[in-house]
Amino acid sequence: AAGGKRIALVIGGLGLSQTGTLRAIKELPPEITFAFAPQGHSLNRWMREARSKGHELLVQIPMEPFDYPRTDPGPQTLTVAAGKEANLANLHWALGQISNYTGIVNYQGGRFATDADAIGPVLSEISDRGLLFMNDGTAGGPKLAALARAYDTPYVTGNVVIDVTQEPAAITERLKELEKIAEANGYAIGSGSAFEATVEAVAAWANGAKKRGFEIVGVSALAR
Repeated sequence: AAGGKRIALVIGGLGLSQTGTLRAIKELPPEITFAFAPQGHSLNRWMREARSKGHELLVQIPMEPFDYPRTDPGPQTLTVAAGKEANLANLHWALGQISNYTGIVNYQGGRFATDADAIGPVLSEISDRGLLFMNDGTAGGPKLAALARAYDTPYVTGNVVIDVTQEPAAITERLKELEKIAEANGYAIGSGSAFEATVEAVAAWANGAKKRGFEIVGVSALAR
């Protein structure tokens, strides 16, 4: 019905703030995908509420950025120096914090996701579990996509981070950019965080986008 114009939008950071998490679950339509931070609080409660509303779920996995440790994604970060066993242990810990998810999404990870020896075991593990890997657009690139194919890992990469600037007008412009990409390519994928400005902008945008002929889908619908 949407003529192939599909948009997936992932809102991350769920579980870190009770107020922000409750706002996202209450205000965002069920087609929006939620990504939970494994370091969050009351995750199983929030997971159950999000699933009861129909949201698809991902787990955010903290990964090493280029300027680590000056920029530190937090506890249990997957790093190049840690090695396979330690990284898989941290991955397993993160995956064990909630259930009912379809895959993982990187949190930062510019360096980790571009190191084949580091990210390879993660892709293999995700593939073995039947999960997808979403690159939010800030980690890796064509090489990561090719590596995911080599491990037979369902993979998807984001086109637009909608809230680099947390100004309502700027977020709205980025959502319009998503629509333009979907019109040109048949689909588009965006990501953002559960900031108040982001949630309000996405909630206001979603119904209008549907009326304009766009289909909002869970991110797994676009993984390949």
